[in-house]
Amino acid sequence: MEKQFAAGGVVIKRNGKDLRVLLIKDGYGHWTWPKGHIERGETPELAAVREVGEETGLKNCRILQEIGRQEYYFTLGSKRIFKTVHIYLMELTGEDKLIVQTAEIQEAAWFGEKEALDKVEYPGSRELVEKGIRIFREKYC
Repeated sequence: MEKQFAAGGVVIKRNGKDLRVLLIKDGYGHWTWPKGHIERGETPELAAVREVGEETGLKNCRILQEIGRQEYYFTLGSKRIFKTVHIYLMELTGEDKLIVQTAEIQEAAWFGEKEALDKVEYPGSRELVEKGIRIFREKYC
């Protein structure tokens, strides 16, 4: 069985007392956080920062901590694949303009906390966004 490894981030920025959460609409039309494959010789942390930058144009993001991993099976053609995704809590540390990489994603946008939680659709993903927001509020505000 083939194994794949990916990394991404729940990116948060401060907007006064409010927090904004970055979500992307993936190629399947579902809202989630930016993520992608870990390249050979790359750490999951470097891959997460790189993927956020590639998909959204954001360069001023820093990792605060790992918030979880997702592991799942999927089928691609006739191959059964086991995938591990490392998810990091990240903060936008400067002003950046969203520049969507349309080859991989359909859209990217900042949402308020409640709206972000309502938009995320994949199983287990909403809970990780919720966890990221909670940790950010408790440890980094």
